[in-house]
Amino acid sequence: MNRTVEAKNKALVLEAFDTLFNKRDYGAAERFWSPNYIQHSAHIEPGREGLFNLIKSMPPTLKYESGTIVADGDFVMVHGRFSGFGQPVNWIAADIVRIANGVLVEHWDVIEDEVSKQESKSGRPMFGAEFTK
Repeated sequence: MNRTVEAKNKALVLEAFDTLFNKRDYGAAERFWSPNYIQHSAHIEPGREGLFNLIKSMPPTLKYESGTIVADGDFVMVHGRFSGFGQPVNWIAADIVRIANGVLVEHWDVIEDEVSKQESKSGRPMFGAEFTK
């Protein structure tokens, strides 16, 4: 697998996440997610419809910020922050997606609550260079 394909896959995932989570453009998002999308997340109902329905149920203040992103062949992992979704703390997530034929076909994630500086045993933020206010 060459770096060009991996760079395209990373760009695809970032655009897909922005289109769905931030822009909430479900019609446009359909072109990024396979109709046969496989969901492994414990927080999301099966398939593309499960993901889209979850986002539709969230407040309009939902925001996704991407951080580090890596690709290995057809797999892309992005470290990001979900905020504004109605919970007392943000979520920090590592999302792993598999891409086939230019669309997201499978997803796994690891999610944890973001902690404050006072709660962080390391004294370092979980996402980005600074703690959120």
